Amino acid sequence: RPGQSPDLVKLHQNVPNPFNPTTTITFTLPTVQNARVEIFDAAGRSVRVLHDGVGMPGVNTITWDGINASGNRVASGAYFYKLTSGSFQETRKMVLLK
Repeated sequence: RPGQSPDLVKLHQNVPNPFNPTTTITFTLPTVQNARVEIFDAAGRSVRVLHDGVGMPGVNTITWDGINASGNRVASGAYFYKLTSGSFQETRKMVLLK
């Protein structure tokens, strides 16, 4: 259905993956609704919240530059990004290679 909003919330795989120094995270929303995108390290600790607020219907794109909440570059390794929107939650894996 081109030009219409999607029916479901969807979290897409980041591109590129593996990445260095930046990657793009894309998610799709059916309506205007709150969305939170958060990065976690392999131990499950929060690294940085990339978005916490209103998302628009259709495709939403966020770039992560490998910087944590303290403004420091993170180490190489596996990271996870999680989309929460209403009752929807999904987590995907990404790899930072230096």
